[in-house]
Amino acid sequence: MAVTSDHHTALATWPVRLGPRAIGIACIVALAALGWIYIGVMVAVAMRAGAALGPGMGFLDVVLAGRLDTLGSVLLDTICRPGFGRSISGGTLAAWGVEFMLTFLMWAAMVLAMMLPTAAPMVLAYGELAETAAAARERAVPPLVLAAGYLTVWLVFAVVAALLQRSLTGLALLDPDLVAVSSLLSGAIFIAAGAYQFSPLKQACVTVCRQPFPYLLAHWSTNPGRIFRIGVSQGLHCVGCCWALMLVMFAIGVMNVVWMAGLGLIMAVEKLAGARFSRAVGIALIATGVVAVAASIVQRM
Repeated sequence: MAVTSDHHTALATWPVRLGPRAIGIACIVALAALGWIYIGVMVAVAMRAGAALGPGMGFLDVVLAGRLDTLGSVLLDTICRPGFGRSISGGTLAAWGVEFMLTFLMWAAMVLAMMLPTAAPMVLAYGELAETAAAARERAVPPLVLAAGYLTVWLVFAVVAALLQRSLTGLALLDPDLVAVSSLLSGAIFIAAGAYQFSPLKQACVTVCRQPFPYLLAHWSTNPGRIFRIGVSQGLHCVGCCWALMLVMFAIGVMNVVWMAGLGLIMAVEKLAGARFSRAVGIALIATGVVAVAASIVQRM
């Protein structure tokens, strides 16, 4: 019986022995890299087809100046290009479903690329607690379970964002290249996102995101189901913190990787910096929106 007990103990603690922090960060790096690779391929296909994906993307023309062979082009178009606002011919429910699935995959890749890196402080905090438990010869749930709960929430957000994108495209508020059709719409999105930076909900959510260790310590458990729910809770706080910044992509081009990288960096820094940084981001967003709205009004005069 002693041998069996030791065997079960070894099985229960093997993820910890491999290093929870290392496992968690490796997971984040791998999935974020997968997201950026998928996005990069889609952007390459779109720009090769002549799409204008928003401000700041012109420099990529030099990078993408080379031509893909015919077979490679067909494969990339089939696998990666999410329609970019152009409906699949036929208009059947099956065609709409395929188009929506590709749109969802695009947003899922954006979630992996932009949001998983911002979860690094949470994963490191959990890894530290798990390693402390391992040192005391206590069981610890693998950090992948926590990350799975977190990612589940953001994948649900990807579904909502994909539905919103299809709606905006259907209303002709996004052009075929997924860029807002008017400066007025872009400005309104910037102003709304900037105003949200000052809301109590934003501040409450970002506070939890900035201090994951106390939250994880208070809710520590050796039950995988509870750890998954903690990941879900952290994901909900993260969505509450960052959803408005994510939707800024509708203002400047959903597939604009320049802004995608910039916003991802802002959201990562925001979870490490203080409230002043959040307010500064809010002011910058509102100012950008005001300029865009003013430009739209001047153009219509």
